[in-house]
Amino acid sequence: MNYFSTNNNSPFVNFKEATIKGQAPDKGLYFPERIPLLQETLINDINSFSDEAIAFEVISPYVGDTIPAAVLKDIVEETVNFPIPLVSINNSIYSLELFHGPTLAFKDIGARFMSRCLGYFVKDQPKKVTVLVATSGDTGGAVANGFYDVPNVEVIILYPSGKVSTVQEKQLTTLGKNIHALEVKGSFDDCQQMVKDIFADADSFENLFLTSANSINVARWLPQQFYYFFAYKQWADKNNPPVVAVPSGNFGNICAGILAKASGLPIHHFIAACNANDTVPHFFETNIYQPKKAVATISNAMDVGNPSNFVRILQIFDLKINDLKKQLTACSINDEETKITLKKVYDQFGYLLDPHGAVGYHALENYLQEHPSQKGIVIETAHPVKFFDVVEPIIGEAVKIPETIQDQLKLDKKALLIENNTEALRSFLLKI
Repeated sequence: MNYFSTNNNSPFVNFKEATIKGQAPDKGLYFPERIPLLQETLINDINSFSDEAIAFEVISPYVGDTIPAAVLKDIVEETVNFPIPLVSINNSIYSLELFHGPTLAFKDIGARFMSRCLGYFVKDQPKKVTVLVATSGDTGGAVANGFYDVPNVEVIILYPSGKVSTVQEKQLTTLGKNIHALEVKGSFDDCQQMVKDIFADADSFENLFLTSANSINVARWLPQQFYYFFAYKQWADKNNPPVVAVPSGNFGNICAGILAKASGLPIHHFIAACNANDTVPHFFETNIYQPKKAVATISNAMDVGNPSNFVRILQIFDLKINDLKKQLTACSINDEETKITLKKVYDQFGYLLDPHGAVGYHALENYLQEHPSQKGIVIETAHPVKFFDVVEPIIGEAVKIPETIQDQLKLDKKALLIENNTEALRSFLLKI
């Protein structure tokens, strides 16, 4: 499997090169030259496959011969070695809980897979490997955990000052050693642009071997397909595939789901559930794609005004907007609606959503009211405790803190505050 740039002005590369480079030289995102069609036995007999076997079958065509099968199987087993349950909230809506990994967020799958692939690819690399990543919240903690104390790898995480939750900030700023946190005076979009600018000028850093760990990296993006296969495996009514609502910020997660459907996974329809950052919903209304300055919301991991991965969704549909609209609905949910939904679901059904899941639930509930014969899944992307400072005032009680992060919350933050410009980042890189 080879990969081309969505800007169509860079050479084709294989999975190894795409993973190491992160972003194409022409600033485009790497995309597979073809979408593999999975064998019907995987879909028809999915309940007879283990999660590890499903993940291996899904990812193998994308990896090709760049990683030996035995090594890839080990990587996959380490990636998915925690539960991803499908939990009933009520008669028509289910929650796919992606928060049972080490950092309590859906980013754990992609970060674990990528860190292990990159570790295999660069084990003989003479230069120091520098992983550069921008985060709106959960990516930072997942990447920090995945790469922590890995020899010959330095990780630099950029996050927007004052715009991540208390738990998220602790997870990405307290590890130390090879994990460096840069607190940027700006938005996530500023952080993401700084990272893109550095990669566009990567040749100027002669002593560094730069790569990315954002969902722009194929090794972070592609394994997110696993969630959707695991959901379908647990879906009882295989004759009536689910509608799936995905809380969407940078659009990597939902893009992976749409790719899984294009490969043969039965999904009835997708909903891109956005917060007040409504660039994509606005595009669906007007056919005009106009990036906006990100605004802060209580679902902060989705505070993205220029979602990078949307170009990949367009690529899946060969830029045919009408075909896209048949399979994807996009909507914007404001903070007040999010709060009302979070409290209502907790009071009525005893199920505690996080703010991002509440955005997804509200969008799905609206869709099902117009399509009462359907049932659906909301992708619950993070444990509510990661946003306890938002959730607790809404439900009027404390959120129990899992033992896995109790000690980390007691640690001191270690972060360098920098300006939101590329020169500030460049200056830091030249010093490490």
